[in-house]
Amino acid sequence: MSAVFHLNNKEAIRELKVNYNNKTLLLCSEPKYLGVTLEKSLTYRQHLESLRKNLISHVELLRRFGGSGWDAGATTLQIATLALVHSTTEYCPAVWCRSPRTRLIDPAINNALQFVIGCLRPAPVDNLQILVSIQLAELHRKAATLSLGRRATEPGHLLHSALTCPPGASARCLKLTHPLVLAA
Repeated sequence: MSAVFHLNNKEAIRELKVNYNNKTLLLCSEPKYLGVTLEKSLTYRQHLESLRKNLISHVELLRRFGGSGWDAGATTLQIATLALVHSTTEYCPAVWCRSPRTRLIDPAINNALQFVIGCLRPAPVDNLQILVSIQLAELHRKAATLSLGRRATEPGHLLHSALTCPPGASARCLKLTHPLVLAA
């Protein structure tokens, strides 16, 4: 399988013909690598939409758990929210957190937090994560980016050369709209 990625919409229709061992490799428009779905323009839309669907199903499971006759208290619901909702968003956040489409998953997280607190839907969501004593999702994503950036500064790391790309070597380096270097 082969794939083409770009940051220029004029190049969206370009298809490469890649040969390996005298066989033409199939072109995959949305490959999945380590559980993250990649599309041509690297916006992570497909990945975040599937993540949103998973979060919605986890929030429904949380509602069933809290609404059952098990008498789940606030602490139990908080731990269940961390296990079901936040653990789902913790997979590869440094890769997709700078995408403008992260707002697709925030309503599902807010629904889970509203349920833990027991407030109604029209309640303001600005302070929900503080009331539940759970780290803000945006801060958690930034912390994951900083952690990756810190590890990548070590000379043996796979991303070390990409992070320390000199300004004159722009021909070798991919120009990203939201690069990891600036975020870290």
